Amino acid sequence: MTRARREVVSLDDTPYYHCISRCVRRAFLCGFDRYAGKDYSHRRDWVRNRLIELTKVFAVDVCAYAILSNHYHLVLRIDRDRAQSWSDEAVIRRWTRLFQVPEVVKLAQRQDSPQAVREASRNWIETARTRLHDVSWFMRCLNEHLARRANAEDGCKGRFWEGRFKSQALLDEAGLLTCMAYVDLNPIRAGMAESPEASDFTSIQQRIREITGRPIDAAVPLRALAPDRRSALPFSLKDYLLLVDWTGRAIRDNKRGAIPEQLPPILTRLNIEPGHWLRHMGKRRHRFYHAVGRVQALRNLAERAGRHWLQGMTSSERLFRQSIA
Repeated sequence: MTRARREVVSLDDTPYYHCISRCVRRAFLCGFDRYAGKDYSHRRDWVRNRLIELTKVFAVDVCAYAILSNHYHLVLRIDRDRAQSWSDEAVIRRWTRLFQVPEVVKLAQRQDSPQAVREASRNWIETARTRLHDVSWFMRCLNEHLARRANAEDGCKGRFWEGRFKSQALLDEAGLLTCMAYVDLNPIRAGMAESPEASDFTSIQQRIREITGRPIDAAVPLRALAPDRRSALPFSLKDYLLLVDWTGRAIRDNKRGAIPEQLPPILTRLNIEPGHWLRHMGKRRHRFYHAVGRVQALRNLAERAGRHWLQGMTSSERLFRQSIA
């Protein structure tokens, strides 16, 4: 059942969200279309370049991304405090990189402008500030731009995306880690790549290339992974790369169900069950629906939303073992 976006996105619960958009009818409109005999792979560059542009405007950080032939995944962090710290001039400057400023704002900048005009201008600026740290506005500015550009290239009208983007709230560090790894491993599960470093248009490949001195030219500004930085994600880059590499090797078709002997320490530290982790990362993943996290985090979210339970609690119980006291 479809839920209102305000019930899924609540910055009081978490700033982290997993967002997914699919092309209409899941057609390969960003890859090779075998029916039309055309290659649209260059459109994946459009997605990445637009992400770079939008992260310079919005108070939104990209934690992970994967751009495939007919859909893309994003793990985003909404930085409400950063948006609140911007001056009014900064809000206007950022907004004008994407949209026109209303006439009332221009009139309010005159010294002789009436009080009512200035008040209307302040109200608009606060509305714009809210939109600049809003998941829906970020995704709207991404998807509408791509749809118009693709339709112009094809000389047609109509939908490019199958509908509204889907989103999942990532309630704790275990949920965040799970979705980031799931996103980065998408090309391997889809049979498009053999290893994380060969997974084009993914954040994992970008991170690997950056630390090996071979950065990608059009690089999305990624939120740092380092536990000693206050603004960073709550696990180290070394641990994360080890986990993704270990998981990618284990879920390949010729190693299905195999669990390597040396477990990445991050699984032990977060008390994640290795067998269920690999099954979750496989092609037939367990389903979390609107939120991902430990059972208690899901229960807390359900209580705040006035619900008795949330879909995905069984998957959570299997994947995330009870924390060690």
